This record gives sequence, C-alpha cells and structure tokens, in this order.
Amino acid sequence: MSTYIAHGRKNTIITTEEKRALLQEALLKLGGIPKKILVIPPDITRLHSNAGELTRIFYELWDAANGITFDILPAIGTHAPMTETQIAEMYGDLPKATYHVHHWRTGLYHFGEVPPEFIREVSGGKLDYSIPVAVNRRLVEGDYELIISVGQVIPHEVIGIANGFKNVLVGAGGVEMINKSHFLGAVDGMERLMGRTDTSVRRVLNYAHTHYLKQLGIVYIMSVMGVDTSGERVMRGLYIGDDARTFETAAELSRNVNMTFLDEPLEKVVVYLDPKEFRSTWLGNKAIYRTRMAMADDGELIIIAPGLQEFGEDAEIDRLIRKYGYRGTPATLKAVEENSELQENLSAAAHLIHGSTEERFKVVYATEHLTQKEIESVGYEWRPINEVVTQYNPETLVDGFNDGGTPKGRGGFQSHRSTSFFFISEPGQGLWALRSRFNE
Repeated sequence: MSTYIAHGRKNTIITTEEKRALLQEALLKLGGIPKKILVIPPDITRLHSNAGELTRIFYELWDAANGITFDILPAIGTHAPMTETQIAEMYGDLPKATYHVHHWRTGLYHFGEVPPEFIREVSGGKLDYSIPVAVNRRLVEGDYELIISVGQVIPHEVIGIANGFKNVLVGAGGVEMINKSHFLGAVDGMERLMGRTDTSVRRVLNYAHTHYLKQLGIVYIMSVMGVDTSGERVMRGLYIGDDARTFETAAELSRNVNMTFLDEPLEKVVVYLDPKEFRSTWLGNKAIYRTRMAMADDGELIIIAPGLQEFGEDAEIDRLIRKYGYRGTPATLKAVEENSELQENLSAAAHLIHGSTEERFKVVYATEHLTQKEIESVGYEWRPINEVVTQYNPETLVDGFNDGGTPKGRGGFQSHRSTSFFFISEPGQGLWALRSRFNE
C-alpha cells in the first residue's frame, strides 16, 4: 500500500507538462508502462475533473511504449451510457482505445459483503442490512497488467468527499452497493457527511477495499481542481496511490480549495447548470446538495437548467422520482417502508431525500424541456427559462455575490445583507456552507 505521487498546494497550478512528468514518475515507480491497461475515468458529468486530459496523457504514454490493449470503462454508476459525442468531448481522439459500457445491474463479479453488524455500527443503529460487494466483471477477468482509476477529489453529498475507492465500488460497482450506500448516506444525514473524510459511507467503502478490492492492485489517480484569479479552472493537486491514505491526503487539499465558508446565510442563490453536464435532476440537484448548508431558512434557490430533460438517468429511477417526488425525509422513509419498489431501489429513495429541502427553503427550476407540470409534480416551483435568464444572465454574472456584494476571499465572505443574490456557475465543483453549520 503506497502513495506514489502527492503533489499540490492551495495555490499550485499544475501544467500539462507537469502532469505528464508526474504520471511518468508514477509509472516508473510501478515498474514501467504495462502493455495491457484498463482505465476507469468518470463520464461527461465530471467534465471539469480534468480526468479527460489525464486519460489522454496516459494513453499517449502507453501508445509511445507500443502497448497492446488500452481499454476504457467510464465509471457511470447509474448514469446513462456515454454517447460518441460525449466520449470525444471528454477524452479526445484515442484511436486505439476500446470503450466499454458499465451496467450496474448485470455483468458483475461478486466478491462477498460488508456484514450487517458493520452497517449497524457505522449507521449508529439506524440500518441493519448487509451490502454485497460487486464490480464490473472486466476488472477481475480482463487479464490486465494494470488497472487505473482516474477521478477528482471533491466534496460530495453521498460520501462526504468523492473519489478514491468510490470511483470503482460505485462508479463501476453493483446495484446493491450503489443502492444501499446511497441510502446509508441519506439516512445518516447529508450535513453530517458533506466535506468530511471520515463518514459512514467512506468506512463501508474502505471495508470493501480492504477485504475484497485490494487484491486487484488498482492504482488511483486523483486530481484536486480549483479556479485561478482569472476564473480559469486549474489543477491544484495530483495524487497517485493505491491506499486510503493517498485519498485522505488529497481530501485535505480539496477542503482548502473547494469549500467556501460564509458567516451569514444566503437569502437568494442562483445556480447555473451547464447543459453539457446536467440533463437530469439526478445530477442537477447538486445545486441543492452543495448549497443547502448555506441557505437561509425561507430562502430561495433558483436553478437555471437549459439541458434538463428528465429526472433520473435510469428509466426506472426516473419513473420513481416522478411517482414519489421530493417530499422530505419523513415522507420518503414512510414510502420506503410501504412500497417494495422503493425498497428495491434505495438509491432512488436516497436521492429523493437528498433533493428535498425539508421545507426549509424554496427551490425554483427554470427549464426548457421539462414542463411546468412535470417540475411542480415532484415538489418544486417552476419559472420560464427565458424569463429567468433575462433577469439572471449567467454570461454576465460572477461567481459569488452580485449587485453590490464584494467577495472577501474564497475561504469566507463579509456580511452583505443588502446583496441581491449569490451566483454559482458550477455547483458540482464545490461546497458552500455556513461556518456554524459545518462546525456543528
């Protein structure tokens, strides 16, 4: 168990040339460039993770060494399979690479389970079930010399801080791990998890890695991304290793780079969802997850979502969201208790909890494809997108306070009761929280 590369600080900018040199250094420590490689990067929903460029660099190193097999298995989890257009935009032109689609309900290799007594312990007695551990069969039976997981370390609503073992166990994992780990996080409470490394869900994944996944020798390439003074997205850290400690080191930097703390709650927040990334509320509700710890009671969250076309990336989950809606934790738990279809799709139930405000603040979706009737049927308010964009044009807004608000710095902001609204252009790239709520 080793950390091969740990490079980065809050103000570091890692160039493409430096990325290449760091990857080469890691490969030398691993014994050179293998001939048969499987790479597991995120999909288009993590467009800003820089995983696409890292995959391309790794491919170029493999190609220069006359490699034989370069397979790519996007870690889509429950997301829809990537289109050819998305593949080209995410990874570029990799002519010798072969892409494979992960199916989270089939084509799995089953290792064993995380036992119920462990789940009882980490959930504080709230849950009493085992969690089967399975991954895409290709990882075990593909006869690869090296398996590389590529991804971004970033605050996350289900696990606390994303990546590490999650990229494989969830992104290329099985239905029960995805369902039950998501439900564990929801029941445990998002506010208890978000932005933290030691969480109930992370402990489950660490257990699964230690007892089952470790034998595969997967190497994890993890980026920490930030924004420079000109607003450009840059890499602040690059971490490569095969153990939990490598992830934890990267997570320490992510907390410093990707979390914005405020001293007073936000009365009005406007969030823009890039249509290249967000076509469902399953993903688009990051606008809710990542701001809920900053929202004022009775505040208003306006979500501009021009690409939103559905609720769930998966047809069955989409149906369940439409049927049960975002009604709050008590209503969702009651629905789970009374309906077998939710019991069999616990990740959908978890998402319904995550996407609810518990009636604490208002959510308004501005959409082009989903209708007013559809949006309101699941529990949100709706406004015409043209009307909202006229009032809040994402192309002219700046991240942070607008109409008089002056940022004090990424780590905190001054009091601005007269500020009209707070704008976020990339909700998936951070976590916004009141200091008081995060430190509770």
